[in-house]
Amino acid sequence: MDRERLDAIFKAYDIRGTVPDQIDEELAEATGAAAVQVIGQRATTRARDAFVIGYDMRPSSPTLADAFARGVTSQGWDAIIIGLASTDMLYYASGDLGLPGAMFTASHNPAQYNGIKLCGVGAQPVSIDSGGREIRDLVADGGPSPAATVGSVERRDDLLQAFADHVRSFIDTDALEPVRFAVDAGNGMGGHVVPAVFEGLPFDVLELYYELDGTFPNHPANPIEPENLRDLQKVVVEQGLQLGIAFDGDADRMFAVDEQGTPVPSALIGAVVADRILARNPGATVLYNLICSDVVPETIEAAGGTAVRTRVGHSFIKETMAETDAIFAAEHSGHYYFRDNFRADSGLIAALFLLEAVSDAGAPLSEVVAPYARYAQSGEINFEVGDQSAAAERVRAAFADRGTSDTEDGLTVRTDAGWFNLRPSNTEPLLRLNVEAADEDAVAALRDEIAALITAD
Repeated sequence: MDRERLDAIFKAYDIRGTVPDQIDEELAEATGAAAVQVIGQRATTRARDAFVIGYDMRPSSPTLADAFARGVTSQGWDAIIIGLASTDMLYYASGDLGLPGAMFTASHNPAQYNGIKLCGVGAQPVSIDSGGREIRDLVADGGPSPAATVGSVERRDDLLQAFADHVRSFIDTDALEPVRFAVDAGNGMGGHVVPAVFEGLPFDVLELYYELDGTFPNHPANPIEPENLRDLQKVVVEQGLQLGIAFDGDADRMFAVDEQGTPVPSALIGAVVADRILARNPGATVLYNLICSDVVPETIEAAGGTAVRTRVGHSFIKETMAETDAIFAAEHSGHYYFRDNFRADSGLIAALFLLEAVSDAGAPLSEVVAPYARYAQSGEINFEVGDQSAAAERVRAAFADRGTSDTEDGLTVRTDAGWFNLRPSNTEPLLRLNVEAADEDAVAALRDEIAALITAD
């Protein structure tokens, strides 16, 4: 298979591209066969010789999943297809069944995209550095030869309820008081899994775009972009709700707006969840990536926990969770990881913790997050630059004598005015900037100074 094509779609943490020019059934089948050899054969603790496979609502997903299953069975392994699933449901299935897994989704990307998120047994992460590169190379070389015997395909539709029960087990559902809120599923997989999780709970939910539609007729399923929250904000304010929740296309990320329609930074949600988990698990270790607000480690330590800083990216976080036995991890991007969820991320579990906090407070979300809103943040700002290294070096030199710095993941600098992180994208010619300071004016001043350095000729 064409090497240039493969290099374009095998990303840092998944496989992703446009259908059918970059990703088609041939590619999916070859990847299934290669995944058995690279991921499956290494998993000495697997429950059986089988892969569990799920897919989202995109029109191409079922046929691509079936093609991947043909690749798996060509190697003598069985394929267990669980059908429509959110990514965190696929991770749950991988952990519960003790099998490696594959999820067909392009997450928040537009309708013409699709992709594959792979994991090892127990939802162990697979990145380009932990199996992805070898799978790519094996596909490029024509893939492994078929086995002497062909495996079977099993279709299961009984895991949704088990997954919903698992998600609800993280909180005390019997103690919940009524909460009025809206959920924007963005025509993504939230429309499939959220009703099962919320069933029987004292929630008054206004449902937006629950219809599964991979053409995204209402707005892109990418709530990190402010324009995709507008419908949710409008209905929350007009209906006088306590909060609004939005999920991305594969429903593994969760975002929230308060009763005034104001987006709540993911780091603040992470702080709320960390506080509640540590109340149940005193002294536990909690991780946060280095772009999270300072309020996250401050909250962890104030609650008696151990705060551990990590690089950005789910592979790094899951590895560090395993090393430290951390009970929870928060990312700035709407990903929340739970040790008792096979160390995998779940937007739904985070949403339940947030709703539990609102329920306990008997108040709107703004009052719940107010104690954590101590700093101002810029959000992630992307700069397209031809020479990432030269631009980053200009910034480093300008701040060399103005504070402390480290290069654990890009460049992080702490000054008297605030702190910032500047790091290159893994897949695009971009530099990503995040700034935090005491107030909006300080953020703007620091942001503008760094932006001028990045874009200088």
